[in-house]
Amino acid sequence: MAMNVDNCPRCGKLYVRNFKNICPACMKDMDAQCEKCINYLKENRGCTIQELSEATEVPVNQIIRFIHEGRISIANSPNISYGCEVCGAPIRSHTMCEACRQKLSKKIAEERLNQKKSSVSFQIKDRLDNRFRS
Repeated sequence: MAMNVDNCPRCGKLYVRNFKNICPACMKDMDAQCEKCINYLKENRGCTIQELSEATEVPVNQIIRFIHEGRISIANSPNISYGCEVCGAPIRSHTMCEACRQKLSKKIAEERLNQKKSSVSFQIKDRLDNRFRS
């Protein structure tokens, strides 16, 4: 029977696995960090993500993770934005800007089209080969 334990990726301590994949102590610490950010945003709606990070001592990447998880809402904080993971352009939602999402969608559509063309011609070639072999 396998043990359901792991080392916490944040602090290294052994813990029983849970849905957050971190130990209870780190989970509690992250909840406190999130609460600090929320409270600061209530009082300082015009701050930037860098100012929020400096004031709360929560790393910017952790604040972005809270935003992506839906734990922090930036709807009423007009100056908070973070970089697109592809080009670095400032965004307020998702992980990529609209331009990068469109480029990705276009590339995926082109790949699918190319795969369809190559698989169709491959199938026809196979049929012709089979016909002449018989």
